[in-house]
Amino acid sequence: MKYRTFGRTGWQISEIGYGMWGLAGWTGSEIDTVNQALDRSVELGCNFFDTAWGYGEGLSETILGGLLKRYAEKNLIAATKIPPKNRKWPSKPDFSIDDVFPADYIVEYTEKSLKNLGVETIDLQQFHVWEDAWAERDEWKEAIQKLTKDGKVRAWGVSVNRWEPDNCLNTIRTGLIDGVQVIYNIFDQAPEDNLFPLCREMGVGVIARVPFDEGTLTGTLTKETTFPAEDWRSTYFVPENLNSSVDHAEALKPLIPAGMTMPEMALRFILSNPDVATTIPGMRQLRNVEANCASSDGQGLSPELLKELKGHRWDRTPTEWSQ
Repeated sequence: MKYRTFGRTGWQISEIGYGMWGLAGWTGSEIDTVNQALDRSVELGCNFFDTAWGYGEGLSETILGGLLKRYAEKNLIAATKIPPKNRKWPSKPDFSIDDVFPADYIVEYTEKSLKNLGVETIDLQQFHVWEDAWAERDEWKEAIQKLTKDGKVRAWGVSVNRWEPDNCLNTIRTGLIDGVQVIYNIFDQAPEDNLFPLCREMGVGVIARVPFDEGTLTGTLTKETTFPAEDWRSTYFVPENLNSSVDHAEALKPLIPAGMTMPEMALRFILSNPDVATTIPGMRQLRNVEANCASSDGQGLSPELLKELKGHRWDRTPTEWSQ
């Protein structure tokens, strides 16, 4: 496992982090299997774990808390997120921060996460949705500065809405944000335009989420793929999205180097960008952990392949199903 510096925090974090959304809201997440996968990731050098209160209303945080306790001697970095008070993902431009992240609510849910994780200090506390129009409001700034001063949080971040990488630029310019979590993958390359250069300038660590485009970039979906009704993907991969996603993935298959899988190519594309500190694939099986962690060996994709993959950029705009 290779490590990169997480912005101005100076933390050395694993290039492959662990995205823990899959522990809640997706099918096939049995606890014994999950814990085996988590344990194996630590053995392979993973030290960055990203969860949220919203993943099972604290369940995912509690599972991470168990991992932190099992490996108390290791320097594992725990990142979590405050859910929007109105429980709407993503936020919308007309939402008021008073309804989404009022100051007392930020404190309340930081305390809840501290309890679930079983720690005295959260390494990275993030806002689970965000609107850049909130950048100049003082209430959230005062709340996070007090929580930091009180030793409850070490660093702060924002998780940017899907397909809106510029919807946090003024917030980053406040100097109060240490990390930004954004969708970045072979299809979603827009963060390279404005977000990554600003993060580089401000010393903000970048977490690339959704490296496989919710599964499209595993190359396993077909236009006949369905998901159980209780699985979040059943609402995301509506026919309008599934059909075009499969078409875009099929167009990539001729480019996969010999001996490489599409998921490996997807991860190596992300890790070929030095602006990214870590990427956080969801990993619920041992085989996923082992395959994904093996991609962190310092070997990026060739300049020729990267140039070809740039041509597969797929700019999208939020819709009623993109969530």
